[in-house]
Amino acid sequence: MRVEKSVYRVENFVLFRLIKQCRTEAGLTQGQFAQALERPQSFASDIERGSRRLDLVQLRDICKVLGIGLVEFVQRYEAELSLEEAGK
Repeated sequence: MRVEKSVYRVENFVLFRLIKQCRTEAGLTQGQFAQALERPQSFASDIERGSRRLDLVQLRDICKVLGIGLVEFVQRYEAELSLEEAGK
């Protein structure tokens, strides 16, 4: 099995798209989102553009700010991935 560089994998694009979708659903601008995370606005922009990798702790913090549980977020992520893979 050949493993692609993770930054270019479809899984990452789905993750960053879902974070943006949840931010929008939470009614937050990128600036408000970044401020709640105590990070610069560029941090939020980098996440949504897919140019920043996240670890589990950061993802958990993001979920808290967005008002979604980590488990619920992962379930939504898996559902989005299934749709993405079905569309191939």
